[in-house]
Amino acid sequence: MGWAIALHGGAGVPNSLPPERRLPREEGLRHCLQIGVKALKSNMTPLDVVELVVRELEDIPHFNAGRGSVLTSKGTVEMEASIMDGNTMKCGAVSGLSTVVNAVSLARLVMDRTPHIYLAFDGAEEFARQQAVETSDSSYFITPENIERLNQAKDANRVQLDYTPPIQNNTTKNETEKPFANGDSQTGTVGCVAVDSNGNLASATSTGGLVNKMVGRIGDTSIIGAGTYANEFCAVSATGIGEAIIRATVARDVAAMMEFKGLSLKEAADCVVHERTPKGTGGLVAVSAAGEVAMPFNTIGMFRACATEDGYSEVAIWPNTKVE
Repeated sequence: MGWAIALHGGAGVPNSLPPERRLPREEGLRHCLQIGVKALKSNMTPLDVVELVVRELEDIPHFNAGRGSVLTSKGTVEMEASIMDGNTMKCGAVSGLSTVVNAVSLARLVMDRTPHIYLAFDGAEEFARQQAVETSDSSYFITPENIERLNQAKDANRVQLDYTPPIQNNTTKNETEKPFANGDSQTGTVGCVAVDSNGNLASATSTGGLVNKMVGRIGDTSIIGAGTYANEFCAVSATGIGEAIIRATVARDVAAMMEFKGLSLKEAADCVVHERTPKGTGGLVAVSAAGEVAMPFNTIGMFRACATEDGYSEVAIWPNTKVE
């Protein structure tokens, strides 16, 4: 048994990315992984570690969360996040945020300072003001790049993760697999899972959602058991098309297969992603109480990184293509 950490920056990456699109995201993953490893080594709790790492990911505009959040059909930002402590099963979630700089920390405050699990839209924004968390006006979130992404999605008449198959349209298979011309990779979610040397587990996930989504749409990220879950067996953070992840109860099913069927983390995670979730819709990162790591995905690629106490470290995008 030993500590372990894994994080993701979204699933659905196309076959190749130009360096100006790929390198900042690789560096962002590497930077956040180093922060998480340092925190675990300093005996910070897994719950604090996953919040810290996801906050960092939210602050990087190259990822679809926090500052990099994609836009709704009306050109607005609606962010969501959740966090869960495997030791206590306490959790918190938020949706429909338009001003909160770090949604994951507001989810943590919902967990710690309210009798509830989930706050959304006006109620969540009011709670943020009461807690004096950092907020910003729309100019912080609504970037030229995300305006361009929204316009591309509107032109294509679809709701999507920028370049992956849309969740609703009437195009043919070949058309749905066609990425945007700029080859971008502003994927659907960021997340982090961690376990300490005592087997304590935690998970956190944050997103801006889907490009051109309907106002008021809520995805898997803020739904405990779908995009985020942690218990005494494992911690899971999912990424991809939220509707598919919700239907498959992805995060909870990994834990359930370990608990009720006695599967290993890898067996459970692979089964959920490759057998129970539609191909091309997502992936996950997970750690077990024993310090194992799993990062399966059924899309072309997934921005991911991990490290373990025995010295293993990985930053990767596509299958079998470790960056470091």
